Amino acid sequence: MEEQKIKVLLVGETWLVCKFHVKGFDIVPLGGYEDFSVWFKDALKKYPDVDITHMPNHVALGAFPKTVKELQNYDVLILSDVGRNTLTFYPEMFKVPMGPDKLSLIKEFVKMGGGLVMCGGWMSFQGFRGMANYHGTAIEEVLPVEIRECDDRVEVSEGIKPKIIKENHPIVKGIPKDNWPLFLGYNRLKKKNNATLIAKYGDDAFITVGTYEKGRTMAFASDLSLHWGAAFVKWEYYSVFWYQTIRWLAKKI
Repeated sequence: MEEQKIKVLLVGETWLVCKFHVKGFDIVPLGGYEDFSVWFKDALKKYPDVDITHMPNHVALGAFPKTVKELQNYDVLILSDVGRNTLTFYPEMFKVPMGPDKLSLIKEFVKMGGGLVMCGGWMSFQGFRGMANYHGTAIEEVLPVEIRECDDRVEVSEGIKPKIIKENHPIVKGIPKDNWPLFLGYNRLKKKNNATLIAKYGDDAFITVGTYEKGRTMAFASDLSLHWGAAFVKWEYYSVFWYQTIRWLAKKI
């Protein structure tokens, strides 16, 4: 019998662009759209047992699942560069109630056996000027790390290399521990007491995994994509790492 596909919902990694070119007296308005999920989606195409649905930020504001049952159409949820406000608010902001608390729905999804990973970025964990704002939320409750109250970004222009300390964990098994690429930054996180630290940088948790009730969770402190992951997305083990991560979160390994 053919193995059932692992269904993954990736939320985030997109933004709309609005800029002005000032050319002397004249101003030229320009618009655009950036989708930094492409490296991840392209890398996972080689694995036929993984089915990825991507929900851009502007779509997630109105289309993110509003019931646990809807979330359970997926085995793994990836939150990457999507701030708390995008998941908390609804397009109809002046309606009471606006709708169910989607962060609590995610918590319930994990509690009932779903897999969750948050990846780092300016709109992840606490993020740029604290705007991602996941500290003290139901998301922090289920993740295996503690999130700071302030801007938690660490920008390192010369790059840093994480130290793998649990090389036999299924997520990193078979990946040479000294072969990891440099990262241009990460979100500063602290491992919870009951969690497992797979990689660190200095005293900061870099890759952390854990469980919450029946579900599995992971915190990846750096970027799934650019800019912190500029070398990461070109790494020969990039697809292997994410494939093993997805399978572990989905309880396939």
